[in-house]
Order: sequence, then structure tokens, then C-alpha cells
Amino acid sequence: MIKLAVFDFDSTLMDGETIDMLAEDFGVGEEVRSITHRAMLGELDFFESLTKRVGFLRGMSEINAKKVCENLPLMPGAKECIAALKKNNIKVVCFSGGFSFATRYYARILGLSADFSNILHSKDGILTGKVGGDMMFRDSKGNMLARLQTLLNITPDETLAVGDGANDVSMFAYANKRVAFCAKPVLQKEANIIINQKDLCKILMHLDIA
Repeated sequence: MIKLAVFDFDSTLMDGETIDMLAEDFGVGEEVRSITHRAMLGELDFFESLTKRVGFLRGMSEINAKKVCENLPLMPGAKECIAALKKNNIKVVCFSGGFSFATRYYARILGLSADFSNILHSKDGILTGKVGGDMMFRDSKGNMLARLQTLLNITPDETLAVGDGANDVSMFAYANKRVAFCAKPVLQKEANIIINQKDLCKILMHLDIA
């Protein structure tokens, strides 16, 4: 029986990439999108690609960044899927290489137990182009999942992990149910459940819950 469900945020709980939408709003969308695509394929080091992309946001107002992050499109089925998991006493958390402006906001909307992501640094209300936080590296999600399992006394057999990109691979090592959701080939290779339709409720049919 699953006791813990861990979801990626960008292109999993949310339909798109937060960094790309911030960049588009700031007028640097083309420069950032190409880096994001290669990072999610696993072609670039995640830390280096993240810091480079965030650097393009230097000078963006914090108010505009928050506005973008609080108006992102949720993935179809996100609310219904999480509600069903919670109904079955499954703790649901979000791990994201993206940003707390988005994950903290949607964690409240979706009723998540916790969210772990990165922080866009700002000074005097303006983004500095710097970033820091819990999810900066390729193996951050796996390390955090292992720590969370220890704290909650939950095993990999009791864990569901859902993601779409290369930086989700590390958490699959700690989950018996490994869902590649509309995912890149690098993640599909490590999954035992593959869903290629944008509907998170499709996950429920693979779980022994009502």
C-alpha cells in the first residue's frame, strides 16, 4: 500500500515549465527554452543549466515573477488525482527544480503536505539572477526523498514517485511505483509505469486504492 506520493512540479503537476514562462514574460524566452529542453533530456548538468537560466531573469521585478508563478496552468487531473490520494491517507508532496513562488502557492491550492523547491534571490524587489535551495542538483530529489522516508518511517515499497525529466531519475531509486508522466526517454527507461496522456488521474488505475 502506498503511503507517500512525490510529484515533480513543472510539466507534471503544472502543464509547462515555470522558468520558461518567467523568461517569456521578461522577454528572454527563446534563450531560456532551448536550455530547459536540453536539461530535461539530460544533455546538460542540471545545476549549471539552472543557474544559467535564472541568470537571464536578472532585473525582473519580484512582483511580476510572483504574478507569473501564481497564474500557471495546472495539469489536467491534478486536483482530482491528489484528492483521491489524500482520501486514501497518502501523504502527497512536491519536489521541484523550479521555484517556491510557484510551489508554495500551488501546494496550498492542492492541499499538499509539503513542497521542496528553490528560491529566486531578490534585492530591493528585483531579481538578482541568483538561485539557491533544496533542489539545485541532479541528485537532489533522490537525496530528499531518502531523508523524508527516514523521517516518516516509510519504505520504497510504500512510495510513489511521478516525474517527467532527467532530474527526476534520482528519486526513482527510492520508489517502488515509478511513473514517467509524458516524460523524456531518459526517465521512461527508469520507470515501471508510463503514462503518455496529459491526465494525472491515469495514475490512479495503477494503484490499489478506491
